[in-house]
This record gives sequence, C-alpha cells and structure tokens, in this order.
Amino acid sequence: MTQTPGVTAPAYDLSQPLDIDFAGAFADATEEERAHQLKVRAFVQDEVLPVISDHWERYEVPMDLVKRLAELDLLRDGVDVPGLPKVSPLAEGLAAMEMSRGDGSVATICGVQGGLALQSIVMLGSDEQIEKYAGPMARGEILGAFGLTEPTHGSDSVALETTAVAATRDGVEGYVINGEKKWIGLGSIGHITVVWARGEDGQVHGYIVPQDTPGYEATTIEGKVALRAIHQAHIVLNDVFVPAENLLPGARTFKDTGRVLFATRLAVAWSAVGHAIACYEAAVAYAKQRTQFGRPLAASQMVQERLTQMLSVLTQLQLLVKQLTRLAEAGQLSGPQASMAKYSCTRGARQIAQIARDMLGGNGILLENRVARHFVDIEALHTYEGTESMQALIIGRDITGMSAFA
Repeated sequence: MTQTPGVTAPAYDLSQPLDIDFAGAFADATEEERAHQLKVRAFVQDEVLPVISDHWERYEVPMDLVKRLAELDLLRDGVDVPGLPKVSPLAEGLAAMEMSRGDGSVATICGVQGGLALQSIVMLGSDEQIEKYAGPMARGEILGAFGLTEPTHGSDSVALETTAVAATRDGVEGYVINGEKKWIGLGSIGHITVVWARGEDGQVHGYIVPQDTPGYEATTIEGKVALRAIHQAHIVLNDVFVPAENLLPGARTFKDTGRVLFATRLAVAWSAVGHAIACYEAAVAYAKQRTQFGRPLAASQMVQERLTQMLSVLTQLQLLVKQLTRLAEAGQLSGPQASMAKYSCTRGARQIAQIARDMLGGNGILLENRVARHFVDIEALHTYEGTESMQALIIGRDITGMSAFA
C-alpha cells in the first residue's frame, strides 16, 4: 500500500500473484508445463495488468496484446498446428487459468481464435484448408471467429436457422448462405468466420467465410457490462457466396460442431478457476493492507473465515479441473464430466467473486482493484459455452438415463 503526499486515500497493490495450490493439485506438472504457465503469468503481469483496465473502460480490443499473444505462441490456445510445438492439456489448462487471472477478454480472444475458429479448421478441415489457415492464424496474421449462436438460438443452437444452398456464380461452384448470427467474438474485426449453417440435406455444416465477402454485414454489439475488451458481433448473412473449397469436409452434422465445443468446455472451466484466483488474490492483499478500527482487516476473525471459505472452494475447483484434464489426456473424458467441470467451476468462481467484492467494500467496484472486472466477466463465462441449465440437463441425463431437454 502506498500513500500519495497530500492525498488521504491509500493506493492498494492487489495484483501480485500468490501461486495458489493449497492441495498440491499441480505438483506433478512437468518442467515444460510449469514453464508454459509461468510464461503466461509473466505476460499477464508485465503486459496485461498495467493496461487492461483502460482498454476495458474504453470498450476497445487491445490489438497490441493480440500481437504479443501471437509472438509468444499463445494465440492458438494449445491447438496442434503443424510446425509448432505440442502443448499438453495440463499446460494449456494452466495457461488458460493464468490468462483469465489477468483478464477475461484477453482469455476469450485466445479461446475464440484458437479453441473455436482454429480448432474447427484443424479438426474438421481439409489438408489444404489447414495448410492455408492454421499457420497464419497461430501467428495472428488471420483472425478468426466462430459463427454458431443466432439471435433466437442460443442454448438450442442445434436448431439454427441459417441456411446454405448449393449454387454456381460466375462458373464457380459453391454455396449461398443466408441467416443471422449473434454474440460472435471477433466477428466484426477479424478476417474469417467459421459459419455453421443447415445444408440442403438438413444437416449442419461448417463454412469458412471471409468477413469482406459481399453480403456479410457485422455490427459490433454495444452496451456490454462484461468482456468489454473483446468485440462481439451481430452478423447478417445476405446471399453470401463462398466457393465449394470453403466447406469444412469433416463438418457433416451438428455432432461435429459438438466435437469442437466439447474440446473447449474444459478450457472454460480452467478460465473460471483463473478468475477465482484473481478475486482471491485481491481479497488476501486487501485484507493485509486495509486498516480499519486500528488493525488490518486480516486480523479479524470474520475476514479470516471468509478467506478460508474462498480458499476451500478454490482448492476444490483446482482438484476437479486437474483430475478431469488427466482424463482428457488419456482420452477418457466424457461429455457429462466436461459439463460438470464447467458447471462447478463457474458456480464456484461466482461465489468467490461475490465474497471478494463484499470484502473490498466500496473499493470493490473500482476497476483498478481487479475484482469488479472479474466479477462481471465471470457472469459472461457462466453463460457462454453452454449455460448452467444446459450443463445441468446434460449431467442430469447421465444420472437418470432420461432426457429432460424440452
């Protein structure tokens, strides 16, 4: 804590990492995995935290940080790209945790670019598509979006109404796409969007759509109170033509779309843990630095009980994501288990953020003190990649053997 001469209000330093792992959940991480984690932490400490509140408040995408993410090989979100080193699931989980500890918008940029757009092409694309896009996307030369959610189809995205019809224009065979998409990260400021549309066979397919294609109109959504340093778009597709070579050959049904989403669900859980760590760190630092009634808050029994409650929840979340990541490494992670990770971690992060916000009192709503920004970003994280209700229905179906989707 510092005191500016002539100013009575102290300034609190709430940004220092505590390297929290109370139960030793990550003690068996390899040197390479730990080095990857610490590389992200250094980036967060040195480059994200000093500037992100300004970007967040001004509602602007930190393109300089996007460039640095690419230079540090962090933009691909752990997706395997030919010619680049492989990143283990645990290393990428730790990276997602550290990135979200810094800022939810920056973490979401990585998730959209790498975990969704790049992942779709690498997982479902042709060799030619992978060669054309994977390297440039990893290097940040091409920014990609993932166009699934529609204005009237969020949780029931399987019922999407965007259509793709075979057509020929100027002698080129391809598809004409019509429809709308909403909440599409990087959809108005990127280069390509992987658009999911229903083909003439009634199945959902994926198409690589350059954002400068005639008929592709994207408007940045205004008025967000969360994730303010990443732009999300409302996209209108009006007779957008793409050549046949832009069809992802591995995207034959919505089950293939689900494969991409399944691959990212655990990463969302790791991100929730990162947000929770940020809030806990801020609460611990504030409790030690803030003096009330002649002593630090940390000397209060009530405050110590609250910190213990937060650490208890955080430790449970860390153990959960670590165990499920090990299952993922072994190819044994099930859909309901991935849903349990997302369901539990975003709920737990909300709880920790709520306690931290209350502990900081009025200072808890200031962007400079971290907690308020993470508080609202957790609310967005709690919704995207499948709401709490949808995750509960997936888990409930596994418990009972009966589907309650209706």
